Amino acid sequence: MEAVHETVLLKEAVQGLNIVEGGIYVDCTFGRGGHSRAILDKLGASGRLLALDKDLDAVNSMNAQQLQEDARFELEHGSYTTLEAQIKKRGWAGKVSGILMDLGVSSPQLDQAERGFSFMKDGPLDMRMNRSSGETAAEWLATVEEERLRQVIRQYGEERFAKRIANAIVLARQEQSIETTHQLVAIIEAAIPVKEKGKHPATR
Repeated sequence: MEAVHETVLLKEAVQGLNIVEGGIYVDCTFGRGGHSRAILDKLGASGRLLALDKDLDAVNSMNAQQLQEDARFELEHGSYTTLEAQIKKRGWAGKVSGILMDLGVSSPQLDQAERGFSFMKDGPLDMRMNRSSGETAAEWLATVEEERLRQVIRQYGEERFAKRIANAIVLARQEQSIETTHQLVAIIEAAIPVKEKGKHPATR
C-alpha cells in the first residue's frame, strides 16, 4: 500500500494559479500528485495539464497511474529543465495559463532509506532525484576536490564549519570509501566541535 503524502500549502498554491476551466497548466514537480489532482478538479473538459517529474518512483506511483486515466492529463518522466521543449513539442508556446513548481525533497523520498536523503535511516549514499542517471552522492564524494566540497557545504548547507567538515570527509575517504548515510553522518558529527553541537548539521 502506498503511503499517504500530504501536500503542503496545497490550497494556496492552486489558488495562486487562478485556474480557468479551459486553460493549459504545467505541474513541474508531480511528486505524489497532490497539486495535479487539485488542478484537474478545477479544470473543465477542454483544459489540459502536463506534469513532469525526474523521479521515476513518482512517475510509476499508484497516484500517477490513477490520474493518467484522465484524458486531460499527461505525465512525463523528466526534469522541469526540459519545460520549454515540452511546451514547444505540444504546440503550447504562448498558450500556457500557469506553471507550478514545488521544489525540494519530498517526504516519500526522505522516508525511503535506499534513496539516501535521510540521516535518520541508514542506506546507500545515493541522493539522486533520478536514479536512472547521473552519479551518486557516494561517487561524487569519492572524487570531489576538498575546496569544491567546502564551497558546496558552505553555500548550500550554510554551515560555518564547512572547512572542518570538508577536510574530515577527505581524510576519511583516504581510509575507506564513504558508501552509506550513517558513515557520512558520523564523519560530520565528529568534525563539529562538541560545544557547538545542538541542531543536527544534516538538517541544514
